[in-house]
Amino acid sequence: MCVFPFLGLMHLSPPTKRCVKMVRGKTQMRRIENATSRQVTFSKRRNGLLKKAFELSVLCDAEVALIIFSPRGKLYEFSSSSSRETIERYQRHTKDNHAENPPDEQNMQQLKHETATMKKKIELLEISKRRLLGEGLGSCTIQELQQLEQQLERSVGIIRARKMQVFRQHIQDLKEKGKALAAENAMLSEKIGLEPQQGSNEEKATVACTENSEVSDVETELFIGPPETRNKRNSLQK
Repeated sequence: MCVFPFLGLMHLSPPTKRCVKMVRGKTQMRRIENATSRQVTFSKRRNGLLKKAFELSVLCDAEVALIIFSPRGKLYEFSSSSSRETIERYQRHTKDNHAENPPDEQNMQQLKHETATMKKKIELLEISKRRLLGEGLGSCTIQELQQLEQQLERSVGIIRARKMQVFRQHIQDLKEKGKALAAENAMLSEKIGLEPQQGSNEEKATVACTENSEVSDVETELFIGPPETRNKRNSLQK
């Protein structure tokens, strides 16, 4: 029986107003190009960060040191006690951590594992090299020997193909050199053919006369025998 009045009151209650909440767009994490907007954003975010650092130090009794440099190089800082003391404490803590856990000891196991793996790879490469040279085949199975034979055949095929390629290239180079020499000879022949024929004939005649004179000189002066016989012969010729 008490339900009806309750329902009536619910129907008589005035309608509630709907609240519309504006959702801000997600800020893109990239540099703000506009200088004024960038400075305004820096001031707002800086103040908010300093406020959060202060609240953290008071509410949680934490030692907080905050150092900020603006784009123009201006310094802003906050410290719950002293920035210098906090920095020195940080340096001591970092130094102690390095002393307790030096990097060499931390990486020792990893270095040992890498060394063992590399050593094993080197041993396998040495074994493969000896087998390719025909050494240490006593422990090989039939399958290993077949694989080795196939590998050698592939290697020989690659070597022969490369050899033929080098030969073809060498032949092509020789052909190109032959063409260049033929063209050069043709140019030289053309240059020689353009010289006057008259000059060449005169030169030939001059050379012939010179040769005849030299022969005659040799013939007149050449004599075999005693000097007396030579003098008698000269007197008879005169």
